[in-house]
Amino acid sequence: MSGRSPAPRAWYLLAGAIGSEVAGSLSLRGALDRPGLYVVVVAGFLTAFALLSLSLRAGMRLGVGYGIWGACGVALTAALSTLLFEEPLTPLMIAGILVVIAGVLCIELGSQAAARSSGPSGPAEPGGTGTGATGSGEVR
Repeated sequence: MSGRSPAPRAWYLLAGAIGSEVAGSLSLRGALDRPGLYVVVVAGFLTAFALLSLSLRAGMRLGVGYGIWGACGVALTAALSTLLFEEPLTPLMIAGILVVIAGVLCIELGSQAAARSSGPSGPAEPGGTGTGATGSGEVR
């Protein structure tokens, strides 16, 4: 994979994956009272995984894509379940969501730093050391 940022298409696909995952998760809670919503649960999760896969194919790095997908899914599901199902959202839960978001931000910033340090030619050239070490103590 090159050291470039993913194409905008990858971000749109990831946003769709997040929305589908949140819809599936919320429908799972709703299906307890309305079993017909299990169809939405299955469709939501299948769509989410398909879109996440397409996002990776479009250049999104797995660590970044999965981290954002998971963190946004947790945050949006918690917030929307408070609105839709009147489930509690305590200050400690909000702090946990903020910690998850901060962790994902660190992953994204670290990924960008790795992309900058690898330069425009990407990872080590064939015939190099083959260790994946960058010389700066960082291991890819």
